[in-house]
Amino acid sequence: MTRFTVNNQPVEYKLDARTPLLWALRDASNLTGTKYGCGTGHCGACTVDIDGAAVRSCQVTIGSIEGTFVTTIEGLSENRGHPVQQAFLAANVGQCGYCIPGMVMAAAALLRKNRNPSDEDITAAITNLCRCGIYPRLIEAIGRAARMARGEVESAQDEDSGQAPALDADQAPAPDAAR
Repeated sequence: MTRFTVNNQPVEYKLDARTPLLWALRDASNLTGTKYGCGTGHCGACTVDIDGAAVRSCQVTIGSIEGTFVTTIEGLSENRGHPVQQAFLAANVGQCGYCIPGMVMAAAALLRKNRNPSDEDITAAITNLCRCGIYPRLIEAIGRAARMARGEVESAQDEDSGQAPALDADQAPAPDAAR
């Protein structure tokens, strides 16, 4: 049996100690926010927090983390109130959304270690892959979350995103005007 804490709840898995954490979380604990992406640790869809570090859960066996504290996307906040979650929503980061839980967990771990990350720090720390190509919005959102965590802005909506406002249909340029 393997024992550790998941989302502030003690768990005891009666699974083979070589079972990847990803599958223990998804199959035994029904915590399906942690996604299976590649199974090789490259994509980051399965990222969770283990004792304060962003870890690819497909690459960690449950036997190797005995006694640790694991936080999944479900345990990050009760009501999506974490600054990273708020900033991702405000910046409309998610497109298909599959990679977002892993990116949120990686960003939350980054901000715990570095309260004022530069764009380069964010790019270096968030190596998760996104097929939709959300990277510019991702960097902006993590910067916004850092400002929120430092108390420089009250909420994600208190800050102009820097994005151009959407045009109404009657404001859109004529097709030939774009050429």
